Amino acid sequence: MTSGAERKLGERVARELYRDPDYIDDPVLVEYVQGIWQRLLNAARARGELTSELDERFAWTVLMGKDRTVNAFALPGGWLGLQLGLVSVTANDDELASVLAHELSHVTQRHIARLMAQEKQQTPLMIAAMLLGALAATKNPQAGAALMTGGPALAMQQQLNFSRDMEREADRIGLGVMTAAGFQPQGFVTMFDKLQQASRLNDNGAYPYLRTHPMTTERAAEMQSRQQLAPQTPVQPTLQHAMIAGRARVFSNPGVDAQRAIVGEADAAALSSQPRVRQAQVLYGAALASARMHDGPAAARLLQRLDAVVAGDAAGQRLARLLAAEIALDQGDTARVLRLVDADSKSRPELLLALQAQVQSGHAAEAAQRLQTWVATQPRDALAWLLLSSAYTAQGQALRAVRAEAEARVAQLDYAAALDRFKAAQDMVRKGQDGNDHIEASIIDTRARQVDSLLKEQALER
Repeated sequence: MTSGAERKLGERVARELYRDPDYIDDPVLVEYVQGIWQRLLNAARARGELTSELDERFAWTVLMGKDRTVNAFALPGGWLGLQLGLVSVTANDDELASVLAHELSHVTQRHIARLMAQEKQQTPLMIAAMLLGALAATKNPQAGAALMTGGPALAMQQQLNFSRDMEREADRIGLGVMTAAGFQPQGFVTMFDKLQQASRLNDNGAYPYLRTHPMTTERAAEMQSRQQLAPQTPVQPTLQHAMIAGRARVFSNPGVDAQRAIVGEADAAALSSQPRVRQAQVLYGAALASARMHDGPAAARLLQRLDAVVAGDAAGQRLARLLAAEIALDQGDTARVLRLVDADSKSRPELLLALQAQVQSGHAAEAAQRLQTWVATQPRDALAWLLLSSAYTAQGQALRAVRAEAEARVAQLDYAAALDRFKAAQDMVRKGQDGNDHIEASIIDTRARQVDSLLKEQALER
């Protein structure tokens, strides 16, 4: 399988992941994971694991799901899936980096393409259906079986489980990549310990990662021996990671009972005697859960306690401030949001929060100007495009709003929906509803042709 064919196959699966109700684009979580991911990619480039061809052709994109299962998976073409359930059980960024480095190494070593090459008679469409079925089966076995119809597809599912040699290779290379990126090798060992303990439990579907990446004593022992040869540096859990894990836990357990349990942990008398990292994680999660249950007074009280715990820690204080702004935005207090975050920030979480507040407070023109600059350099930011669409709508610029909505669909690879929006915009121009915005009309015509070409390419692939 060529790298181009693998990229197209991965896009076909990624397109469905974008449509999955569990898909989440949370700026705070995405920024944190991307910080780890980019360090790993840079290390892989420096080590020569990531060739220039793959670097250019593959997506190298992590898509997150808010499912509570402990799972991560590599897809063809450099797409990776990461469930928030896995993020929530990690104790530090080294453990999370170990999983991402392992999955990255599966891709750089072309393990997926090598497995698929063993089944040359399988069409790409059947392989894509099988991949989607395997992912669906982690949540609903019946739905997964329905997607993976036919003996050949079921046989291919078995071959998705990486061979032991490939697992060992991904361990070895992943360890080298994460240490070169500045993460501590102990993270690989402690994550192995967690997964090994989970593998001893009855398989209730909560750890699908264990089925595609079976934990063996041999693999764990090899990682332990490699770690012992490396320089020993104590791993210190950070407030930042603890708060991120707390956020992941809240999003991956949306039920009311689960949210109440998270809030209840903050009221436990024993919390004050726990380490500072644990207190930050519990209080952050409890404040967020309270806000999601629309309990403003409880959220405010918990935020005050959180501020006291994270005092003096810059990263922790920033996350607490972002959470306070997020809660204020939900409550309609846009003035407080703009006091907490800067609309001119180059950081995505601050930027999007501030610009949402500007749109809601009647300053849509200022927000639109800032968003135009942002999407010009970040065209794959679907959330920013949708916010830009809202800003245009607030100004009565319907044509630009429809075009921005179309670009959001393009960013998520939904070319059919994007073309529908572009055609709607063209229809507005024909009816004279564009306000003589000839430049925008020209851009829409060009983009419509480009997206139509992409749709035709997809049709040919089938």
